[in-house]
Amino acid sequence: MRLKNVKGANEIIINGEYYVDNPYQYKGNWNSIFKNNNPIYIEIGMGKGNFIIENALRYKNINFIGIEKYDSVIVRAIQKSNDLELDNLKILRIDANRLMDVFDKEIDTIYLNFSDPWPKKRHSKRRLTSEFFLDIYDNIFKDRMRIIMKTDNIDLFNYSLDSLIDHGYSIVYKNNDLNCLSDDNIMTEYEEKFYKLGIKINKFEGIK
Repeated sequence: MRLKNVKGANEIIINGEYYVDNPYQYKGNWNSIFKNNNPIYIEIGMGKGNFIIENALRYKNINFIGIEKYDSVIVRAIQKSNDLELDNLKILRIDANRLMDVFDKEIDTIYLNFSDPWPKKRHSKRRLTSEFFLDIYDNIFKDRMRIIMKTDNIDLFNYSLDSLIDHGYSIVYKNNDLNCLSDDNIMTEYEEKFYKLGIKINKFEGIK
C-alpha cells in the first residue's frame, strides 16, 4: 500500500508515541518493553494501522506489534495512535526480511492481512507465505506457530494454504466468504473497501 508522501513524515514517525526507533536492540527481550509476559502478536504489513490499533484497544491482555516498511503508510498509523492510551502497542518500520534481526523465539501469532500477492512466478519468494518467509517465522515463534491470513486474492489464498501445509501446518479454520460484520472480525482498511464493493474475503488460520 503506497500513498503520497506526507510532509514531515519522518519526523512524525520518529516522534510517534508507540514507535520504536531501534527495534534491533530489543531482540529476545520484547516482554521488557511491554513490562509484562503477555503473548505477543504481530501484523506484518499493517498498512494505516486500523487492524492492529483496534486489536490493541480491544484485547488489553495481548501485546501487539504493527510492522510496516513504507513511510507514507506507517505515518498514518502513527497519527491515529498518538492520542490513544495503549500500553500494549508498538509500531516498527522494518522490512519483513529482517524479522530475525528483531525477534527471537518470542512471537505467538502472526497476522498477514491483504499482503502483496506477487503474482508472477519469478517473484514467488517475496510472498509472505513462501517457504523463505515460513523459515524466518520458524525462528521468531515462541512455541506454537500460528498464522492468520486474510486476502481478497484467491490465488494467493490457495498458494498460502498449500505452502503452510507443506511446511507442517494444520489448517484449523478456512473461510472463502468471510462475514465482515461479525462481532469478532476486525477489518483492515482494504477489507472495509472490499466489503463495500461486495468482494469476497478469504481467511484461514494455520497452526504448527
